[in-house]
Amino acid sequence: MKRYCLDTSGFSNPMETTPEDIHVSLWRLMGAMVRSGCLACTAEIYAELTRMPGGIGECLRGNERVLLLDVDDEHWPANVYIECVVRMQTDYEGVIAEYNSDRRQTVGLNDITIIALAKTLGIPLISMEVSAGTSTVKRRIPDICQLEGVEHLTFNDMLRREGHTI
Repeated sequence: MKRYCLDTSGFSNPMETTPEDIHVSLWRLMGAMVRSGCLACTAEIYAELTRMPGGIGECLRGNERVLLLDVDDEHWPANVYIECVVRMQTDYEGVIAEYNSDRRQTVGLNDITIIALAKTLGIPLISMEVSAGTSTVKRRIPDICQLEGVEHLTFNDMLRREGHTI
């Protein structure tokens, strides 16, 4: 059962400050979460995740089947997800980087897909992005999550929720 949607930054940013070679048990635990099927991602995010190095990268690449929710799979409401993505691309057009000269420090189309997946599944989204604050021309994942009623968690928030201590 899916419990969290995973943005690339949900693993890549913690990997920078808690590297696998030092924090072995933490990343072993994350590998177990990947293999358990409790994490979900879109094809766009999965493509980014597969570029992660080390053992967790190997684990992510080896578990596409349990991570990726494919729009051709009838076991989840893919049609609701697609409608959500289309609506969000329109609703947030003014702050999506690809529609605004690749404006930096704002959401991209890949971000919209993972937020839409979390909304469709009704589960939290794990990312390490921080809010853009009061900007009217920039929005980050936490900002769109808040607007869409999606719970946003950091990596540490997820560890606490799961009761993991290292």
